[in-house]
Amino acid sequence: MSNVSLSEADTRAKLIDPALHARGWTEDLIKREETAGAIEVHDGRPRRRGTKRTDYTLRVKVNATAQPVAVALIEAKAEHLPPAHGLEQAKAYGSARRLNVPFVFSSNGHMFVEYDSTTGLTSVPLPISEFPSPEALRARYETARGFSLASPSAAPLLTRYQRGEATRRYYQDAAIRAVLEKLARGEKRALLSLATGAGKTFIAVHLLRRIADAGQLRRALFVCDRDELRTQGAAAFQLAFGADAAVASSKEPQRNARIVIATYQTLGVADEDDSATFLTDNYPPDYFSHIVIDECHRSAWGKWSEVLKRNPNAVQVGLTATPRQIEVSETTDATAEDRRIAADNIRHFGEPVYVYGMGQGIDDGYLAACEVVRREIFLDGKPDAEQVTGVEKGDLSAKQVRDTVTGDPVDLDSLRDRYEASTFEGQLVLPERVNAMCQDLFDHLLITGGPEQKTIVFCARDTHADAVATAMNNLYTAWCAANGQSRADPYAFKCTAKAEEDSLPDLKGATRHHFIATTVDLLTTGVDVPAVRNVVFFKYVRSPIAFYQMVGRGTRIDEATGKLMFRVYDYTNATRLFGADFVTRPATGRNSGRESKAPEPVVQVEGFEVRITDAGRLIATLVDGETKLVTVEEYKERLAAALVGAVPDIEAFRARWINPPDRRALLGQLPDAGQSVALIQQLESLNDYDAFDVLAELGYGQAPRTRAQRGEAFEYKHADWLASLPMPTRHTLKALAEQFERAGTAGLESAEVFNTQAVVKAGGLNALKVLGKAADVLREAKRRLFAA
Repeated sequence: MSNVSLSEADTRAKLIDPALHARGWTEDLIKREETAGAIEVHDGRPRRRGTKRTDYTLRVKVNATAQPVAVALIEAKAEHLPPAHGLEQAKAYGSARRLNVPFVFSSNGHMFVEYDSTTGLTSVPLPISEFPSPEALRARYETARGFSLASPSAAPLLTRYQRGEATRRYYQDAAIRAVLEKLARGEKRALLSLATGAGKTFIAVHLLRRIADAGQLRRALFVCDRDELRTQGAAAFQLAFGADAAVASSKEPQRNARIVIATYQTLGVADEDDSATFLTDNYPPDYFSHIVIDECHRSAWGKWSEVLKRNPNAVQVGLTATPRQIEVSETTDATAEDRRIAADNIRHFGEPVYVYGMGQGIDDGYLAACEVVRREIFLDGKPDAEQVTGVEKGDLSAKQVRDTVTGDPVDLDSLRDRYEASTFEGQLVLPERVNAMCQDLFDHLLITGGPEQKTIVFCARDTHADAVATAMNNLYTAWCAANGQSRADPYAFKCTAKAEEDSLPDLKGATRHHFIATTVDLLTTGVDVPAVRNVVFFKYVRSPIAFYQMVGRGTRIDEATGKLMFRVYDYTNATRLFGADFVTRPATGRNSGRESKAPEPVVQVEGFEVRITDAGRLIATLVDGETKLVTVEEYKERLAAALVGAVPDIEAFRARWINPPDRRALLGQLPDAGQSVALIQQLESLNDYDAFDVLAELGYGQAPRTRAQRGEAFEYKHADWLASLPMPTRHTLKALAEQFERAGTAGLESAEVFNTQAVVKAGGLNALKVLGKAADVLREAKRRLFAA
């Protein structure tokens, strides 16, 4: 071993790659899977910079034209580390499952250790010269997976992506392989669980395309919920299949199409009371060879199960962000929300063959980071330890109580003894509470970017959604008048079943109107609205499935508008459902044994004093492979621990920071694709500080300096050094320091920095080259800029 230890990247390039090549692993069998770019803050706004993580997968090929099939992952570690370093993390929560490969190797370039996920065994360290050959790993892969790659059933695995692999993400490839592997074993049902925004339609399209290219697809049906999803799906399928993909409508079943895209509603199977006649009249039994059910957490025991039952010999694939299981040990009632979307898809499809959760998507940088803002609401100033859980009849005695329909006063004796908080705005309408919550939300919008942010507010019922839209419009109108701003019209609007078709495109695309959508349970599944920056819970939610579907409206990243994070404003403790299992107990009957009776009157109560206080801020992040909420302080501790674990002291940190490749690799080792630094900057109002100072304080206790302070210190602390340089060089470095003051490290290293007027006027890139390599001069300047 040389005296100077090789870094992880050099170990890979100089030791591991040559050893793999010697064992028969040619470059076409080695895939470097890169996740999305890490996120840093520029001018107070998050944006992507660099790459988060590079996974090193080994693949085998049956022949020269076949699609390579991933079989193993290598964790490459720096030369000085033990060969098994990092293997425990891969075993504990994820590398093998995340990449969908049975074997994980860890190596320092001299020795390697293997973990076999199928047996659970870890090998002793072995010389890298004994690394398994492609032939050996192919044989072991086939044994582990239970089929031969040479068998006809495995043919779809060997078909190439239609337009190459450039556009697919690692987890999408892993999900497609997981389904194709199950089909290769002769099974016909598969379930995929992928977070909202992860690209389930992309997976469906390429899954069916590869099956078709292998000559194994006769006719396929893609079933989705609502016209908007059908339109999205049709565009994707037609790009891959052309005229062979067509949308079924009530007038045209598209029997000549190879791929039929249809909604539950068109097929007549959306509800238990539907007749399914469109399905039965137009598509005979076993008409389809392949069926993909999108949003399959819908009721498998309602009418849409007819689609599956009429095609028992078809390959059936379910897609969902929330795979449901019905608990059968008891016969207690399920919630009304769960009854509407109850589906034991695990019972029908089996356990998910691949899972990609929200936390993993955030960690990879493919989904927007999530901050949770919890609020507590007190009525008449009651100092309850928790959120108000309800009101007693006695609490209403001094209030104005009226029937919401007639406006007549209501006798207190006719009221319930107690109204739980979950009935607020449903059975007990509280105008002061609505107004206070809207004012509180509006105030938060003002301090987080302004009132014109795309926001979805989930409400208890239609009249509640009306009231919230009215209150938000009034607040916005008053704000515009006070600040001399022109009004967007409409600003807030209710999104109902009818209005959804008219308003949804405006919510998605309009930049000067349709900002606040109030809704009850629309916009909860599948609809792609990337620009949504806030998801608000004014509604009490019991169902984990409903909750995750609602939160999913904010997870999509929108590069066009710079949206890389979103906020959840929780006024009803809905976020307690983060991490809850998607398990439902079955209802014993439609009315659960209760006799029917006259509907209970809805009453409106005025006169409450409402106080709203902060209940804490939390961040959704990946903890031991699961999405969990942690406090900001705990999140900072996790960030600091990851930083110090990767770089032990401030000097080593500074050395890595000033070298862009080393810095990007370091950020890739931090939680949430480097988004963690941007989140802390925003949450702690540290946007005047560079990410270097934020991390230096968290990890090493160094007192932070603003970018302006660092720029000033660079000039006076290093005046002698600057004076020793030629004048154009000195002026150029000072101009670059000014760029740092404005935009931080990201601005200093932007490809455009040498085209800015100030830098060009000072001398530009040529002024640095006079001293040798411009990169060396710039590195020395950065070392001094980031000096303590």
